[in-house]
Amino acid sequence: MPNDVRDLPASNDGLYRFLGGSPLSVAFRLILLSILVGVVLAAIGFDPWNILHSIRMLFQRLWDLGFDAVNWLWRYFLLGAVIVIPIWLLSRLFGAPRGR
Repeated sequence: MPNDVRDLPASNDGLYRFLGGSPLSVAFRLILLSILVGVVLAAIGFDPWNILHSIRMLFQRLWDLGFDAVNWLWRYFLLGAVIVIPIWLLSRLFGAPRGR
């Protein structure tokens, strides 16, 4: 097996240079990378048969997630404020006067 591109026959120099290595090793790396990217895209929710719909749904979910987070935060704020604000107000009204 050749150790350097210069050791290869002249007819394969262009092919090796174009691919960046031997065709078999390049194909193997591309297959592994494609599987890895496919797993990541499937986790996000992409469908290879309807990629445009999948992209639109991804952006829709991100949009909804953003507003759901604001809604979630607002609900917890209101729930806490029902307790915190009256206690704060009572402590300010009936607290001992502080001299300066």
